[in-house]
Amino acid sequence: MWVTGLLAAAVVLTAPRWLPARVVALRAKVFEKVNGDNAVMFPNAAVGPDRFQEVYSHPAANGRSRGAGLSDLFWYWLSPGPEVHQEHLEAGPRYEDVARTTRALLAGPGDVLSATAARCTGRVLDEVLTGRVTLVRLRDLMMPVWAEYFYELVFGEPCPREARDLIVGHADDVVTSLKCTGLRHPARRARLTRYLARRVAAGDVRRPLPASLSPTEQVHYLQGTFFNTGVVQMSEAMAHLLLALAQHPRVAARLAADESYFTHVLDETMRLYPLFGIAHRVTTGDIELDERTTLPAGSVLCFSYPDYHATGHARPEVFDPDRWEEVRVRTAHHIPFGVAANRPCPAWRLSPLALRGATGEVLRRVTPHSTVRHTRSLPSRGPCLLVRADQPLPPRRLAVLGAFLRVRDRWEDVWRSVVQLVLGTVMVLHAHRLRLAGRYFDTHDTQGRPLRREPPSTQEITE
Repeated sequence: MWVTGLLAAAVVLTAPRWLPARVVALRAKVFEKVNGDNAVMFPNAAVGPDRFQEVYSHPAANGRSRGAGLSDLFWYWLSPGPEVHQEHLEAGPRYEDVARTTRALLAGPGDVLSATAARCTGRVLDEVLTGRVTLVRLRDLMMPVWAEYFYELVFGEPCPREARDLIVGHADDVVTSLKCTGLRHPARRARLTRYLARRVAAGDVRRPLPASLSPTEQVHYLQGTFFNTGVVQMSEAMAHLLLALAQHPRVAARLAADESYFTHVLDETMRLYPLFGIAHRVTTGDIELDERTTLPAGSVLCFSYPDYHATGHARPEVFDPDRWEEVRVRTAHHIPFGVAANRPCPAWRLSPLALRGATGEVLRRVTPHSTVRHTRSLPSRGPCLLVRADQPLPPRRLAVLGAFLRVRDRWEDVWRSVVQLVLGTVMVLHAHRLRLAGRYFDTHDTQGRPLRREPPSTQEITE
Protein backbone atom coordinates (compact mmCIF):
# COMPACT_ATOMS: atom_id res chain seq x y z
CA MET A 1 0.00 0.00 0.00
CA TRP A 2 2.76 2.40 0.97
CA VAL A 3 4.54 1.69 -2.33
CA THR A 4 1.45 2.77 -4.24
CA GLY A 5 1.29 5.92 -2.15
CA LEU A 6 4.93 6.72 -2.82
CA LEU A 7 4.47 6.21 -6.56
CA ALA A 8 1.40 8.45 -6.57
CA ALA A 9 3.29 11.12 -4.62
CA ALA A 10 6.21 10.89 -7.05
CA VAL A 11 3.88 11.29 -10.02
CA VAL A 12 2.27 14.38 -8.49
CA LEU A 13 5.51 16.00 -7.33
CA THR A 14 7.24 15.50 -10.68
CA ALA A 15 4.20 16.60 -12.74
CA PRO A 16 5.62 20.05 -13.56
CA ARG A 17 8.52 18.35 -15.35
CA TRP A 18 6.66 15.92 -17.58
CA LEU A 19 2.92 16.64 -17.72
CA PRO A 20 2.88 19.95 -19.69
CA ALA A 21 5.04 18.49 -22.47
CA ARG A 22 2.84 15.40 -22.74
CA VAL A 23 -0.29 17.51 -22.92
CA VAL A 24 1.21 19.71 -25.65
CA ALA A 25 1.94 16.55 -27.66
CA LEU A 26 -1.65 15.35 -27.21
CA ARG A 27 -3.04 18.71 -28.28
CA ALA A 28 -0.86 18.60 -31.40
CA LYS A 29 -2.40 15.24 -32.27
CA VAL A 30 -5.89 16.71 -31.93
CA PHE A 31 -5.01 19.61 -34.21
CA GLU A 32 -3.49 17.27 -36.81
CA LYS A 33 -6.79 15.43 -37.07
CA VAL A 34 -8.61 18.66 -37.94
CA ASN A 35 -6.76 19.12 -41.21
CA GLY A 36 -7.14 15.58 -42.49
CA ASP A 37 -4.62 13.83 -44.68
CA ASN A 38 -3.98 16.62 -47.20
CA ALA A 39 -1.90 18.82 -44.87
CA VAL A 40 1.84 19.15 -45.54
CA MET A 41 4.17 20.62 -42.90
CA PHE A 42 7.23 22.68 -43.88
CA PRO A 43 10.15 22.42 -43.55
CA ASN A 44 10.27 18.67 -44.12
CA ALA A 45 12.54 16.01 -45.62
CA ALA A 46 11.59 16.93 -49.20
CA VAL A 47 11.50 20.70 -48.72
CA GLY A 48 14.20 21.75 -46.29
CA PRO A 49 14.73 25.20 -44.81
CA ASP A 50 16.64 26.35 -47.89
CA ARG A 51 13.50 25.98 -50.02
CA PHE A 52 11.02 27.03 -47.32
CA GLN A 53 10.54 30.57 -48.60
CA GLU A 54 10.46 29.40 -52.20
CA VAL A 55 7.38 27.27 -51.55
CA TYR A 56 5.84 29.85 -49.21
CA SER A 57 6.18 32.50 -51.95
CA HIS A 58 4.83 30.35 -54.79
CA PRO A 59 1.96 32.04 -56.68
CA ALA A 60 -0.20 28.93 -56.27
CA ALA A 61 0.20 28.93 -52.47
CA ASN A 62 -2.29 31.77 -52.22
CA GLY A 63 -5.49 30.16 -50.96
CA ARG A 64 -6.34 31.36 -47.49
CA SER A 65 -9.47 29.82 -46.00
CA ARG A 66 -11.42 27.80 -48.53
CA GLY A 67 -10.71 24.09 -48.37
CA ALA A 68 -8.72 23.92 -45.11
CA GLY A 69 -9.98 22.20 -42.00
CA LEU A 70 -7.96 24.66 -39.91
CA SER A 71 -10.09 27.47 -41.33
CA ASP A 72 -13.16 26.21 -39.49
CA LEU A 73 -11.15 26.38 -36.28
CA PHE A 74 -9.75 29.87 -36.83
CA TRP A 75 -13.07 31.25 -38.00
CA TYR A 76 -14.59 29.86 -34.82
CA TRP A 77 -12.01 31.60 -32.64
CA LEU A 78 -11.91 34.88 -34.60
CA SER A 79 -15.66 35.49 -34.79
CA PRO A 80 -17.37 37.82 -35.34
CA GLY A 81 -16.41 38.59 -38.89
CA PRO A 82 -13.67 36.12 -39.89
CA GLU A 83 -15.05 36.15 -43.43
CA VAL A 84 -13.85 39.78 -43.80
CA HIS A 85 -10.74 39.55 -41.65
CA GLN A 86 -7.86 40.63 -43.85
CA GLU A 87 -5.77 37.60 -42.97
CA HIS A 88 -8.55 35.21 -44.04
CA LEU A 89 -9.84 36.86 -47.23
CA GLU A 90 -9.14 35.04 -50.45
CA ALA A 91 -7.01 36.79 -53.08
CA GLY A 92 -8.93 39.16 -55.33
CA PRO A 93 -10.44 42.68 -55.52
CA ARG A 94 -12.02 42.52 -52.07
CA TYR A 95 -8.72 41.59 -50.42
CA GLU A 96 -6.93 44.39 -52.27
CA ASP A 97 -9.59 46.90 -51.20
CA VAL A 98 -9.30 45.87 -47.56
CA ALA A 99 -5.48 45.77 -47.65
CA ARG A 100 -5.34 49.34 -49.03
CA THR A 101 -7.52 50.59 -46.18
CA THR A 102 -5.37 48.82 -43.59
CA ARG A 103 -2.17 50.31 -45.01
CA ALA A 104 -3.72 53.78 -44.96
CA LEU A 105 -4.80 53.49 -41.31
CA LEU A 106 -1.39 52.15 -40.26
CA ALA A 107 0.58 54.80 -42.13
CA GLY A 108 2.25 57.84 -40.57
CA PRO A 109 5.62 59.41 -39.78
CA GLY A 110 7.86 57.02 -37.90
CA ASP A 111 8.56 59.39 -35.02
CA VAL A 112 4.82 59.97 -34.51
CA LEU A 113 4.02 56.26 -34.52
CA SER A 114 6.75 55.62 -31.95
CA ALA A 115 5.86 58.60 -29.76
CA THR A 116 2.20 57.60 -29.70
CA ALA A 117 3.14 54.14 -28.43
CA ALA A 118 5.32 55.67 -25.71
CA ARG A 119 2.53 58.01 -24.66
CA CYS A 120 -0.07 55.20 -24.47
CA THR A 121 2.39 53.06 -22.50
CA GLY A 122 3.05 55.87 -20.07
CA ARG A 123 -0.64 56.37 -19.37
CA VAL A 124 -1.15 52.70 -18.53
CA LEU A 125 1.99 52.52 -16.37
CA ASP A 126 0.77 55.53 -14.41
CA GLU A 127 -2.27 53.46 -13.43
CA VAL A 128 -0.43 50.21 -12.71
CA LEU A 129 2.81 51.22 -10.95
CA THR A 130 1.62 51.99 -7.44
CA GLY A 131 4.60 50.82 -5.39
CA ARG A 132 8.28 50.01 -5.42
CA VAL A 133 7.65 46.63 -7.05
CA THR A 134 4.59 45.51 -9.01
CA LEU A 135 3.71 41.94 -10.01
CA VAL A 136 2.05 41.83 -13.43
CA ARG A 137 1.19 39.52 -16.29
CA LEU A 138 2.92 41.21 -19.19
CA ARG A 139 0.28 40.44 -21.78
CA ASP A 140 -2.41 41.83 -19.47
CA LEU A 141 -0.27 44.91 -18.84
CA MET A 142 0.13 45.63 -22.53
CA MET A 143 -3.44 44.99 -23.71
CA PRO A 144 -4.74 48.43 -22.63
CA VAL A 145 -1.68 50.06 -24.21
CA TRP A 146 -2.39 48.69 -27.67
CA ALA A 147 -6.14 49.11 -27.27
CA GLU A 148 -5.53 52.85 -26.86
CA TYR A 149 -2.92 52.86 -29.63
CA PHE A 150 -5.07 51.29 -32.33
CA TYR A 151 -8.09 53.32 -31.24
CA GLU A 152 -6.07 56.48 -31.96
CA LEU A 153 -4.97 55.13 -35.35
CA VAL A 154 -8.57 54.33 -36.33
CA PHE A 155 -10.44 57.28 -34.85
CA GLY A 156 -7.74 59.95 -34.61
CA GLU A 157 -8.51 60.89 -30.99
CA PRO A 158 -7.58 59.76 -27.46
CA CYS A 159 -9.25 56.53 -26.39
CA PRO A 160 -12.02 56.88 -23.76
CA ARG A 161 -11.98 54.35 -20.93
CA GLU A 162 -15.27 52.79 -22.03
CA ALA A 163 -13.87 51.97 -25.46
CA ARG A 164 -10.60 50.69 -23.99
CA ASP A 165 -12.42 48.29 -21.69
CA LEU A 166 -14.54 46.96 -24.56
CA ILE A 167 -11.50 46.47 -26.79
CA VAL A 168 -9.47 44.75 -24.08
CA GLY A 169 -12.38 42.50 -23.12
CA HIS A 170 -12.84 41.41 -26.73
CA ALA A 171 -9.14 40.93 -27.53
CA ASP A 172 -8.47 39.05 -24.30
CA ASP A 173 -11.41 36.74 -25.00
CA VAL A 174 -10.07 35.95 -28.47
CA VAL A 175 -6.50 35.19 -27.40
CA THR A 176 -7.60 33.26 -24.32
CA SER A 177 -9.72 30.94 -26.43
CA LEU A 178 -6.99 30.68 -29.09
CA LYS A 179 -4.59 29.42 -26.42
CA CYS A 180 -7.31 27.12 -25.07
CA THR A 181 -7.06 28.52 -21.54
CA GLY A 182 -10.71 29.59 -21.62
CA LEU A 183 -13.83 29.25 -23.72
CA ARG A 184 -14.95 32.02 -26.07
CA HIS A 185 -17.75 34.41 -25.07
CA PRO A 186 -19.67 35.75 -28.11
CA ALA A 187 -21.72 38.14 -25.97
CA ARG A 188 -18.55 39.85 -24.74
CA ARG A 189 -17.40 40.30 -28.31
CA ALA A 190 -20.81 41.56 -29.41
CA ARG A 191 -20.58 44.51 -27.00
CA LEU A 192 -17.59 45.85 -28.93
CA THR A 193 -19.38 45.17 -32.23
CA ARG A 194 -22.33 47.35 -31.16
CA TYR A 195 -20.00 50.14 -30.06
CA LEU A 196 -18.07 50.11 -33.34
CA ALA A 197 -21.31 49.98 -35.34
CA ARG A 198 -22.39 53.26 -33.75
CA ARG A 199 -19.04 54.89 -34.51
CA VAL A 200 -18.98 53.69 -38.12
CA ALA A 201 -22.57 54.83 -38.70
CA ALA A 202 -21.61 58.26 -37.34
CA GLY A 203 -18.68 58.49 -39.78
CA ASP A 204 -16.07 58.72 -37.02
CA VAL A 205 -13.37 56.59 -38.68
CA ARG A 206 -10.58 58.86 -39.93
CA ARG A 207 -10.18 57.05 -43.28
CA PRO A 208 -12.81 55.78 -45.74
CA LEU A 209 -13.63 52.13 -45.07
CA PRO A 210 -13.56 49.51 -47.85
CA ALA A 211 -16.38 50.24 -50.28
CA SER A 212 -16.55 46.55 -51.22
CA LEU A 213 -17.83 45.73 -47.71
CA SER A 214 -21.33 46.25 -46.37
CA PRO A 215 -21.72 48.44 -43.24
CA THR A 216 -21.84 45.32 -41.04
CA GLU A 217 -18.78 43.90 -42.76
CA GLN A 218 -16.94 47.20 -42.29
CA VAL A 219 -17.55 46.94 -38.53
CA HIS A 220 -16.32 43.34 -38.48
CA TYR A 221 -13.27 44.31 -40.51
CA LEU A 222 -12.29 46.99 -37.98
CA GLN A 223 -12.97 44.70 -35.05
CA GLY A 224 -11.00 41.78 -36.45
CA THR A 225 -8.02 43.53 -38.01
CA PHE A 226 -7.30 46.32 -35.53
CA PHE A 227 -9.05 45.54 -32.25
CA ASN A 228 -8.40 41.82 -32.38
CA THR A 229 -5.26 40.92 -34.32
CA GLY A 230 -3.55 44.29 -33.89
CA VAL A 231 -4.08 44.46 -30.13
CA VAL A 232 -3.37 40.77 -29.51
CA GLN A 233 -0.24 40.51 -31.64
CA MET A 234 1.36 43.68 -30.31
CA SER A 235 0.56 42.66 -26.73
CA GLU A 236 2.09 39.24 -27.33
CA ALA A 237 5.16 40.79 -28.96
CA MET A 238 5.70 43.14 -26.02
CA ALA A 239 5.16 40.32 -23.52
CA HIS A 240 7.87 38.23 -25.23
CA LEU A 241 10.21 41.20 -25.53
CA LEU A 242 9.88 42.33 -21.92
CA LEU A 243 10.04 38.78 -20.56
CA ALA A 244 13.25 38.15 -22.51
CA LEU A 245 14.72 41.35 -21.06
CA ALA A 246 13.52 40.37 -17.58
CA GLN A 247 15.46 37.10 -17.86
CA HIS A 248 18.58 38.61 -19.45
CA PRO A 249 19.52 41.62 -17.31
CA ARG A 250 22.74 42.34 -19.23
CA VAL A 251 20.77 42.68 -22.46
CA ALA A 252 18.23 44.92 -20.71
CA ALA A 253 21.00 47.12 -19.25
CA ARG A 254 22.69 47.51 -22.63
CA LEU A 255 19.38 48.35 -24.32
CA ALA A 256 18.54 50.93 -21.65
CA ALA A 257 21.87 52.62 -22.33
CA ASP A 258 21.91 52.20 -26.13
CA GLU A 259 18.63 52.52 -28.02
CA SER A 260 20.26 51.42 -31.28
CA TYR A 261 20.62 47.92 -29.79
CA PHE A 262 16.84 47.53 -29.97
CA THR A 263 16.86 46.19 -33.54
CA HIS A 264 19.03 43.23 -32.54
CA VAL A 265 16.93 42.55 -29.44
CA LEU A 266 13.69 42.59 -31.44
CA ASP A 267 15.10 40.39 -34.21
CA GLU A 268 16.27 37.81 -31.69
CA THR A 269 12.98 37.90 -29.76
CA MET A 270 10.97 37.34 -32.93
CA ARG A 271 13.36 34.60 -34.04
CA LEU A 272 13.09 32.61 -30.84
CA TYR A 273 9.46 33.46 -30.05
CA PRO A 274 7.69 34.09 -33.39
CA LEU A 275 4.14 35.34 -33.03
CA PHE A 276 2.94 32.85 -35.63
CA GLY A 277 3.34 29.19 -34.82
CA ILE A 278 2.05 27.84 -38.11
CA ALA A 279 0.75 29.79 -41.10
CA HIS A 280 -1.45 27.73 -43.39
CA ARG A 281 -2.10 28.28 -47.08
CA VAL A 282 -4.23 26.31 -49.55
CA THR A 283 -2.84 25.60 -53.01
CA THR A 284 -5.02 26.96 -55.83
CA GLY A 285 -2.96 25.09 -58.43
CA ASP A 286 -0.35 22.35 -58.62
CA ILE A 287 3.12 23.18 -57.25
CA GLU A 288 5.87 21.10 -58.82
CA LEU A 289 8.73 20.64 -56.37
CA ASP A 290 10.81 18.40 -58.61
CA GLU A 291 10.35 15.75 -61.28
CA ARG A 292 8.96 13.27 -58.76
CA THR A 293 7.07 15.46 -56.31
CA THR A 294 4.07 17.72 -56.93
CA LEU A 295 1.79 19.35 -54.40
CA PRO A 296 -1.67 19.05 -55.96
CA ALA A 297 -4.24 21.85 -55.95
CA GLY A 298 -6.23 21.83 -52.72
CA SER A 299 -3.29 20.84 -50.53
CA VAL A 300 -3.06 22.56 -47.14
CA LEU A 301 0.48 23.84 -46.65
CA CYS A 302 1.49 24.47 -43.03
CA PHE A 303 4.59 26.64 -42.61
CA SER A 304 6.18 26.27 -39.17
CA TYR A 305 7.87 29.50 -38.13
CA PRO A 306 9.57 28.05 -35.00
CA ASP A 307 11.08 25.15 -36.95
CA TYR A 308 12.28 27.42 -39.74
CA HIS A 309 13.74 30.02 -37.37
CA ALA A 310 15.67 27.31 -35.55
CA THR A 311 17.66 26.39 -38.67
CA GLY A 312 20.80 28.07 -39.94
CA HIS A 313 21.74 29.54 -36.55
CA ALA A 314 24.40 28.51 -34.05
CA ARG A 315 22.83 27.51 -30.71
CA PRO A 316 19.32 28.33 -31.93
CA GLU A 317 17.77 27.64 -28.51
CA VAL A 318 19.81 30.45 -26.88
CA PHE A 319 18.56 34.04 -26.67
CA ASP A 320 21.49 36.00 -28.10
CA PRO A 321 20.81 39.39 -29.73
CA ASP A 322 24.54 39.75 -30.46
CA ARG A 323 24.25 37.08 -33.19
CA TRP A 324 22.67 39.76 -35.41
CA GLU A 325 25.87 41.79 -35.39
CA GLU A 326 27.32 39.16 -37.75
CA VAL A 327 24.21 37.70 -39.39
CA ARG A 328 22.27 39.61 -42.03
CA VAL A 329 18.52 39.48 -41.51
CA ARG A 330 17.80 39.30 -45.25
CA THR A 331 19.90 36.19 -45.75
CA ALA A 332 19.01 34.43 -42.49
CA HIS A 333 16.15 32.03 -41.90
CA HIS A 334 14.13 34.81 -40.36
CA ILE A 335 10.63 35.91 -41.40
CA PRO A 336 9.00 37.50 -38.33
CA PHE A 337 6.44 39.32 -40.51
CA GLY A 338 5.98 36.61 -43.14
CA VAL A 339 7.19 36.72 -46.73
CA ALA A 340 6.66 39.69 -49.02
CA ALA A 341 5.19 37.56 -51.82
CA ASN A 342 2.46 35.94 -49.71
CA ARG A 343 0.45 38.03 -47.26
CA PRO A 344 3.13 39.68 -45.13
CA CYS A 345 1.95 41.27 -41.90
CA PRO A 346 0.45 44.68 -42.81
CA ALA A 347 2.10 46.15 -39.71
CA TRP A 348 5.64 45.14 -40.74
CA ARG A 349 6.71 48.81 -40.81
CA LEU A 350 4.65 50.09 -37.87
CA SER A 351 5.42 47.28 -35.41
CA PRO A 352 9.17 47.87 -34.85
CA LEU A 353 8.59 51.61 -34.50
CA ALA A 354 5.76 51.23 -32.01
CA LEU A 355 7.48 48.45 -30.06
CA ARG A 356 10.62 50.59 -29.78
CA GLY A 357 8.63 53.48 -28.33
CA ALA A 358 6.75 51.30 -25.85
CA THR A 359 9.86 49.41 -24.73
CA GLY A 360 11.79 52.62 -24.18
CA GLU A 361 9.02 54.00 -21.98
CA VAL A 362 8.91 50.81 -19.88
CA LEU A 363 12.68 50.67 -19.35
CA ARG A 364 12.78 54.36 -18.49
CA ARG A 365 10.47 53.68 -15.53
CA VAL A 366 11.13 50.11 -14.37
CA THR A 367 13.51 47.17 -14.45
CA PRO A 368 11.74 43.88 -15.26
CA HIS A 369 12.63 40.63 -13.46
CA SER A 370 11.18 37.16 -14.04
CA THR A 371 12.05 33.50 -13.47
CA VAL A 372 9.08 31.86 -15.21
CA ARG A 373 9.12 29.45 -18.13
CA HIS A 374 9.30 31.36 -21.43
CA THR A 375 7.63 29.53 -24.30
CA ARG A 376 6.47 30.70 -27.71
CA SER A 377 2.77 30.31 -26.94
CA LEU A 378 3.16 31.93 -23.49
CA PRO A 379 -0.17 30.73 -22.02
CA SER A 380 0.95 32.08 -18.63
CA ARG A 381 0.70 35.63 -20.04
CA GLY A 382 4.20 36.37 -18.75
CA PRO A 383 4.32 36.82 -14.96
CA CYS A 384 6.92 39.47 -14.18
CA LEU A 385 8.12 41.82 -11.44
CA LEU A 386 8.41 45.48 -12.40
CA VAL A 387 10.83 47.24 -10.06
CA ARG A 388 11.03 51.00 -10.17
CA ALA A 389 14.28 51.96 -11.88
CA ASP A 390 15.10 54.53 -9.19
CA GLN A 391 14.32 52.13 -6.28
CA PRO A 392 16.12 48.80 -6.93
CA LEU A 393 15.41 45.86 -4.63
CA PRO A 394 18.10 44.22 -2.43
CA PRO A 395 19.43 41.06 -4.18
CA ARG A 396 18.15 38.78 -1.41
CA ARG A 397 14.60 40.04 -1.63
CA LEU A 398 14.69 39.82 -5.41
CA ALA A 399 15.89 36.22 -5.15
CA VAL A 400 13.04 35.31 -2.79
CA LEU A 401 10.44 36.87 -5.09
CA GLY A 402 12.03 35.12 -8.06
CA ALA A 403 11.84 31.76 -6.31
CA PHE A 404 8.16 32.35 -5.54
CA LEU A 405 7.45 33.18 -9.21
CA ARG A 406 9.31 30.09 -10.42
CA VAL A 407 7.50 27.63 -8.13
CA ARG A 408 4.08 29.18 -8.73
CA ASP A 409 4.59 29.15 -12.49
CA ARG A 410 5.62 25.48 -12.56
CA TRP A 411 2.50 24.37 -10.69
CA GLU A 412 0.23 26.70 -12.63
CA ASP A 413 1.61 25.10 -15.78
CA VAL A 414 0.41 21.67 -14.64
CA TRP A 415 -3.17 22.79 -14.10
CA ARG A 416 -3.16 25.04 -17.16
CA SER A 417 -1.95 22.27 -19.47
CA VAL A 418 -4.84 20.03 -18.39
CA VAL A 419 -7.31 22.89 -18.91
CA GLN A 420 -5.85 23.51 -22.38
CA LEU A 421 -6.25 19.86 -23.32
CA VAL A 422 -9.86 19.69 -22.18
CA LEU A 423 -11.03 23.07 -23.49
CA GLY A 424 -8.99 22.76 -26.67
CA THR A 425 -10.59 19.43 -27.48
CA VAL A 426 -14.07 20.78 -26.72
CA MET A 427 -13.58 23.81 -28.99
CA VAL A 428 -11.97 21.82 -31.80
CA LEU A 429 -14.92 19.43 -31.84
CA HIS A 430 -17.42 22.30 -31.62
CA ALA A 431 -15.73 24.18 -34.46
CA HIS A 432 -15.59 21.01 -36.54
CA ARG A 433 -19.31 20.50 -36.04
CA LEU A 434 -20.22 24.13 -36.88
CA ARG A 435 -18.01 24.22 -40.02
CA LEU A 436 -18.13 28.03 -40.15
CA ALA A 437 -15.71 28.39 -43.06
CA GLY A 438 -16.96 25.33 -44.91
CA ARG A 439 -20.60 26.40 -44.69
CA TYR A 440 -19.72 29.93 -45.79
CA PHE A 441 -17.98 28.73 -48.94
CA ASP A 442 -20.84 26.34 -49.63
CA THR A 443 -23.01 29.42 -50.26
CA HIS A 444 -20.49 32.14 -51.29
CA ASP A 445 -17.73 32.48 -53.84
CA THR A 446 -14.19 33.53 -52.89
CA GLN A 447 -15.15 37.22 -53.12
CA GLY A 448 -18.06 36.88 -50.70
CA ARG A 449 -20.78 36.94 -53.36
CA PRO A 450 -23.75 34.60 -52.79
CA LEU A 451 -23.67 31.66 -55.16
CA ARG A 452 -26.54 31.62 -57.63
CA ARG A 453 -28.34 28.34 -57.91
CA GLU A 454 -29.65 27.18 -61.26
CA PRO A 455 -33.47 27.21 -61.41
CA PRO A 456 -34.99 23.74 -60.96
CA SER A 457 -35.68 21.76 -64.11
CA THR A 458 -39.22 20.88 -65.23
CA GLN A 459 -38.61 17.30 -64.17
CA GLU A 460 -37.52 18.39 -60.66
CA ILE A 461 -40.61 20.59 -60.31
CA THR A 462 -43.01 17.81 -61.34
CA GLU A 463 -41.27 15.34 -59.05
